[in-house]
Amino acid sequence: MTKKQKKNLKRIIIAISLFLIVFIGNLILKSFPRFEEGISSIIPYKYGFLLTFGLYFLIYIYIGHDVIKKAVLNIFHGHMLDENFLMFVATVGAFSLGLYQGFNGYEADGFDEGCAVLLFYQVGEWFQSYAVSKSRKSISDLMDIKPDYANLYNGNDIAMVSPDDVKIDDVILVKPGERIPLDGVIINGNSAIDTSSLTGESKPFDASIGDKVISGTVNITQSIDVKVTSTFATSTVSKILDLVENATNQKAKSENFITKFAKVYTPLVVACAILLALIPSIITRDVYTWIYRALSFLVVSCPCALVISIPLTFFSGIGGASRNGILIKGSAYIDEFNKAKTFVFDKTGTLTKGNFKVKEILPNGREEEVLELAAIAEADSSHPIAKSIKDAYSCEVNRDQYVLTNISGKGIVAKGKDEIYCGNEKMMEQFGIKYQHHNGAGTVVYVAKNKEFIGSILISDEIKEDTKATIDYLNQIGTTVMLTGDNEEVAKSVAKMVGVKEFHHSLLPQDKVTLFEQIQKSNDGNVVFVGDGINDAPVLVTSDIGISMGGIGSDAAIEASDIVLMHDNLSSIPILKKIAKKTMQIVYENIIFALGIKALILVLAALGYASMWLAVIGDVGVAVLAILNAMRANKKYKS
Repeated sequence: MTKKQKKNLKRIIIAISLFLIVFIGNLILKSFPRFEEGISSIIPYKYGFLLTFGLYFLIYIYIGHDVIKKAVLNIFHGHMLDENFLMFVATVGAFSLGLYQGFNGYEADGFDEGCAVLLFYQVGEWFQSYAVSKSRKSISDLMDIKPDYANLYNGNDIAMVSPDDVKIDDVILVKPGERIPLDGVIINGNSAIDTSSLTGESKPFDASIGDKVISGTVNITQSIDVKVTSTFATSTVSKILDLVENATNQKAKSENFITKFAKVYTPLVVACAILLALIPSIITRDVYTWIYRALSFLVVSCPCALVISIPLTFFSGIGGASRNGILIKGSAYIDEFNKAKTFVFDKTGTLTKGNFKVKEILPNGREEEVLELAAIAEADSSHPIAKSIKDAYSCEVNRDQYVLTNISGKGIVAKGKDEIYCGNEKMMEQFGIKYQHHNGAGTVVYVAKNKEFIGSILISDEIKEDTKATIDYLNQIGTTVMLTGDNEEVAKSVAKMVGVKEFHHSLLPQDKVTLFEQIQKSNDGNVVFVGDGINDAPVLVTSDIGISMGGIGSDAAIEASDIVLMHDNLSSIPILKKIAKKTMQIVYENIIFALGIKALILVLAALGYASMWLAVIGDVGVAVLAILNAMRANKKYKS
């Protein structure tokens, strides 16, 4: 709770206490014969009602001075038809009617109602402020990830500088407990890294030399030296802050509708209230009754329940998503994603991990020899295929006795005490080596020694652990498609393993766009594309909803997307679906509930069956319940 909220809550509690003292005291005094007119009887004079008026009016000024000020200023600025104006007119009208009765010899009443209107309106405003700040906290917590400084190595010295002053390839020191200021690679030390501020993942990961670390995360256990790979302006933390700051720019259709609705609705109900006060008064000559009904009509007609709760619901949804490591660039995308039924995926880095791993070695029984010879041949290569072979072998490779020659597009020949041939089918054919074809889905590396084929290695991309469960979930509510540049055999194998209903292979970036547009035309509803690479950016822009990976995704993909998954886990998509569905459900609940209750009390007020007390309850009560309902969208979801 902020200082301002605490101050306002204290003011509300004091005002309610004073109001109850006067209200209850008035009722108690009326029970005594000598004080039939309550507090007004204390002054033995026909204008004793002014004491009651004065007490309630002082409470009214104390609790509502800010609303009165806004209403008056808005009138001078030409923006008078808002909730402040409605509350001001209704409450001043109630006090005026009470004074009119008193000065004309009737029992003066309505002072308590005029005071109560503004008092309970302030209660509703406080609930709104508290709900907004609670929803905002989930998003504003991300603003705390901005680092204040970086420890920059300058020769043997360390200088504390602004992250903006650090350049690519500079080396910085990150001490335990400090936030990592810039993206980089660890070149010295190892430590546990807390990524919860970015991804919502509570478990830290152990990072060592060669591991990438991203800005905004926290170093926990030991000091590490980090070689910077991006400037602060292009770092992960800067991109996230930019997304957060612009998250409310894109408004949902429901939110835009409410804004437009309020602009038409408010003048309309003011006009109806004026007509309700004038026409029946002229006909019946009963001015007091119809002005009172018109004022009650004004109180309950205030559209704040809708104007406040609908944007708050979307804001809560965005806050709930950020708590789950999902950044949504605007409330419009919550509405659009809720309608989505078709989900299109890139393969590498999205459905798969994007890192290669040895899956199979043939023939059985000679795995160690095949791996050793392949590791020798690939010793100097940094290619992902070569890295997977060396990782699988895991032993130290002695390649000093060999001279390595790269055969472009085919493989590597290692000559030393033996001749090792490591490559694809074309290499085997070029050197006249008879080999046994490997039928597995993936990249096959054939290995021969002294031109004698000894075996093959199947290497393929790893499927993400949560891919299958996510695809199964999406298949239950719609359809799934995979687009990939890989060959048919690989694409078919991955599609079968993860369960996508449809796949397309051997696609160039421009082919993906063309095919995606065809999918959009052939499917009803919104079509979602999920990708991570630079080549996915054109499709992300084309899609109705573009989702990118925030951790491993390229800058272009993140920039082009509408939603960013900071976990890089596909399990965030079912969570996002639940958030979108829940948020839109609450939006429609609040619209129907608010309009229904208000319409009922408006009719009762016009017919004289609703007092201003009921009008107050109808307005503030509906607003508070709608606000509390909206807050349900801001919570932690489980996949």
